[in-house]
Amino acid sequence: QVQLVESGGGLVQPGGSLRLSCAASGINIRPMAWFRQAPGKQREFVARISVTGVTSVANSLRGRFTIARDNVKNMVYLEIDNLKPEDTALYYCNTYPPITSSWGQGTQVTVSS
Repeated sequence: QVQLVESGGGLVQPGGSLRLSCAASGINIRPMAWFRQAPGKQREFVARISVTGVTSVANSLRGRFTIARDNVKNMVYLEIDNLKPEDTALYYCNTYPPITSSWGQGTQVTVSS
């Protein structure tokens, strides 16, 4: 059974940084991605990473978001720098393309002063 557990979110002031973590179990190593869903909006793609570490970040988020992975631990990370209030959202990890039945609980990121 696929299990994706996100962690690392919190309340951060604008300009701050966060590192989100995703622990994946029940799946082989495969391309992974981060998504987010802001209040009242649809879930959107943030960044993805291939099995070999090739990354791609959504155009509007480049320069502040960095995705990484540890295949030994089957972990995926998302570093967010210079956080902005519009980054406030529930952040999820999943495979890429996503397994629709395997969305986790997400981790909440709130950016506010």
